Amino acid sequence: MATFTSTTTATYTITHTAAWLAGAIVGTISELLGHLGIAVSAGALNIAQDENAIAAWYQECSLKEVVLECHRPDGGINPIFEFPVTYSPHSVSYVVAFQTDRASLARYQARLATVPAGTRYKLFCTFNGAHSAQPGWGPATRSSTEGLRSSNFGTLATGPHGSASMRTYQ
Repeated sequence: MATFTSTTTATYTITHTAAWLAGAIVGTISELLGHLGIAVSAGALNIAQDENAIAAWYQECSLKEVVLECHRPDGGINPIFEFPVTYSPHSVSYVVAFQTDRASLARYQARLATVPAGTRYKLFCTFNGAHSAQPGWGPATRSSTEGLRSSNFGTLATGPHGSASMRTYQ
């Protein structure tokens, strides 16, 4: 009688996690803009370019957070969405899946009010230190959140090497 053995190996690199989290963040930004009634053309969202930049910065561990600011025609900046990222060590002794919390995001969006017509948006990234130059991105100054009320969504997406969460200021 023959005995057979089967072995399965799964390797997740930080590259996989970086691409996953970048896609989850940029996809969520796109959904938020649609829900708020802001046309993607009212800013500079370039999905492929932005995902590549965010993934590159995550992979080099320089990315701190991605920020979406909504600039209203009256000069107000509201809401502001922050997407902080975390980094986890590679040595994980359990099976890790790539996950996003789409149901919670849909419930969260249902509580958001639309913004006035003519609202534009800006994207920013903040960093932990030195970072590589990426096409379409340059230095900028983000707006203050002083006087705005903060609300934490919690974890937006997670992968083997880290996660992204979301926080809103209104």
